[in-house]
Amino acid sequence: MKGIRAVFFDLDGTLVRYHGVAYESSWGAIGLAAGVSAEWDSLLERYRGQPDRYPDWVRENARLLRGIPVRKVAEKIFPPPYAPGVPETIAALKQKGLILGIVSSGVSLVAERVKDELGLDFSVANELVVVGETFSGEAVVRVGLADKLLAVRREAQRLGLHLREIAFVGDHLNDIPVLRRVGKGIAYAPKDPAVAKAARFMTEDFREIPGFLFPS
Repeated sequence: MKGIRAVFFDLDGTLVRYHGVAYESSWGAIGLAAGVSAEWDSLLERYRGQPDRYPDWVRENARLLRGIPVRKVAEKIFPPPYAPGVPETIAALKQKGLILGIVSSGVSLVAERVKDELGLDFSVANELVVVGETFSGEAVVRVGLADKLLAVRREAQRLGLHLREIAFVGDHLNDIPVLRRVGKGIAYAPKDPAVAKAARFMTEDFREIPGFLFPS
């Protein structure tokens, strides 16, 4: 088997951990910052357990943001609350010459900021459309809740990689199909025992990840 050439990361609950919102997610943080958290929580309950309806959930959330200035949200959600050890771990992995990126069902507003701050190679996440300086109320779904493996495959193909050459770091149930198929699946602070079971490695400390990929 070829060695690991790339590490793909989940965003919410993995690279960033927003406190006080469901799943430590960028979605929850944006809803709270925009003042629509009650409505977003209601939508979450309505759609919970229906991953195939995730695009509908995203679009309903987006409509609640129509006309809200991006600045109002950004000033409350940034700087991103990185999980402990993330910057050091990314720096260590970059020294190994790996391709590093984000594949997430979270929000591109946060994913792109994280990509730029950490110097990652790419990010793929769902877009809340912005027109001028305000949210338009529309969204573009690029990574469905049940379709993360498909998104990972697309990025692997774009980069000329086999799934065996990819390590993936995630924390939630929708990461399980990816964790099972990549070369090295790593569960970081998993939200459910099934996530840890699906992964090759499990850790509560981000700084252990380079050791999983390059054991001494």
